[in-house]
Amino acid sequence: MQTHTGSCHCGAVRYECDVDLSAGTRRCNCSFCLKTRMWKLFVLGEGSFRLLQGADALSDYRARDSEWPQGHVHHYFCRHCGVRGFSKGYLEMAPFNGWFHAVNVATLDGLDDARFAAIPVQYEDGRHDDWDRPPAHPGYL
Repeated sequence: MQTHTGSCHCGAVRYECDVDLSAGTRRCNCSFCLKTRMWKLFVLGEGSFRLLQGADALSDYRARDSEWPQGHVHHYFCRHCGVRGFSKGYLEMAPFNGWFHAVNVATLDGLDDARFAAIPVQYEDGRHDDWDRPPAHPGYL
């Protein structure tokens, strides 16, 4: 585990999280992740994600229940620059076991191109609710 900081484009929202980048990240083709280009890293455990500044700059989007199971995921974005830095959700199933954050890897600060490129990615076919399998053509993700 290592502590990483992250921010939106304008710097109004800043956070830090304790994660292991080598444990892997995910890219999904569901309609929301695809349109927002979300590259997610799950942050599990109480206290592993900390909002450092900008609570007043955050807007919250929750998909309608028909689009996302139970509408329990809050997708936060900066109301000034529009960057979506993280989401917060609740799932009782493993490995989540309660509240979790999904950090947008692209909003992590201080990583160079080589470091970003070395982060393992698992592709999800969320469009067909098949989260453990990649879509037939993941190259666009």
